[in-house]
Amino acid sequence: ATVYQAVGLYEDVTAATADEWGVTVRGRDAELVPTDESNLALRAARALADHTGGQEPVHLTIHKEIPVAGGMAGGSADAAAALVACDALWGTDVPKDELEEIAAGIGSDVPFLLHGGTAVGSGRGEVVTAVLAKGRYHWVFVSSLACGLSTPRVYAAFDERTAGTTLEAPPPARSHPRELGRRG
Repeated sequence: ATVYQAVGLYEDVTAATADEWGVTVRGRDAELVPTDESNLALRAARALADHTGGQEPVHLTIHKEIPVAGGMAGGSADAAAALVACDALWGTDVPKDELEEIAAGIGSDVPFLLHGGTAVGSGRGEVVTAVLAKGRYHWVFVSSLACGLSTPRVYAAFDERTAGTTLEAPPPARSHPRELGRRG
């Protein structure tokens, strides 16, 4: 199980019709973001075009605010935004469950980024269930590495280190209502 929590840091993604597929990135760490076919937002736009029977090419413009390789799902958020932007631009009105399926093909956390709020992810993280979260949360993010960490490389290193071992976690359980008010 994965617990997802949206925060107030975001990026702007716009889609415009173009003669060929492309992406431009501006803002924080823009030089660190790929602008080729490996860009998640561009991959999402192409996946939606394929799903809907082919659409005219788009050029995506991403204004970055989320630190690159900071573990905050910036690329995945851009992919989710590209799906929504392209669906609106092309007027394809793809049902939400189909958008979620396309999103899951791009990355395990992309479906959550179509939802926002607070949610629990199951499966690889792509099966998203919204949860009620009361209160107001204040988050502080501190980057301790100058170079950042690649999420795929972090998971690959984990898989390598735990190969041949069995890791089991108990399934998530609901808290008893009386426990919700307790502080530890």
